[in-house]
Amino acid sequence: MTTAPSARAAAPAPETRGLRLVLVLLLLTVVSGLIDAVSYLGLGHVFTANMTGNVVVLGFAAAGAPGFSVPHTATSLACFLLGAVTGGRIAARFSGDSRRRWTRLTLAAEAVLVGGSAAVAFAWPDSDGTRYALIALTAFAMGLRNATVRKLGIPDLTTTVLTMTLTGLASESRLGDATGHRSPRRTASVIAMFVGACLGALLVLRHGLGIPLLIAAVASGVLAVVASGRE
Repeated sequence: MTTAPSARAAAPAPETRGLRLVLVLLLLTVVSGLIDAVSYLGLGHVFTANMTGNVVVLGFAAAGAPGFSVPHTATSLACFLLGAVTGGRIAARFSGDSRRRWTRLTLAAEAVLVGGSAAVAFAWPDSDGTRYALIALTAFAMGLRNATVRKLGIPDLTTTVLTMTLTGLASESRLGDATGHRSPRRTASVIAMFVGACLGALLVLRHGLGIPLLIAAVASGVLAVVASGRE
């Protein structure tokens, strides 16, 4: 009686196949930089990924500061919250299921939403309706993603904000309490956001809004295919 090959017995579980979530979230941080470059530089000084900055921008707009819009910023906040609600519902639905499947589903939805915004930017580049559509689609996508990232609970990788990451990087450094065992991850997160924002700004200034949004959509789509469920 023959036995199964040892290689077959040692085959990795489906949940572990693919790119580790730490790397996936770092790459999504680059995508966030791209999207906020599009929204802030191209959609009237509004953020659609970084809601901390967006609340501050809403305060500027409410005070009448020039160059800021209450309707644009309020649209971004509302759509982000709707996306987060949807992400929470998806998390509840898949809480007992494969983390890999749940992550891939959310990233696929993000890719579709951001891809839709790229299509709108290419088709109608200069209308006020386009501005609202891009704000709504990208903010909803970022809310959906943020709800998922929050439920995944991987430390120091929120993908959209860096305040606490920078705080931990400084306070737990050798000049602080010297406990910063996750410093490489934090540093990588800061670099990823910087790279995404810089690349996004260059693309917006030279090529308009469609190209960076298309790149962001393709990146999210690829990550949806290759993400695993392991940290």
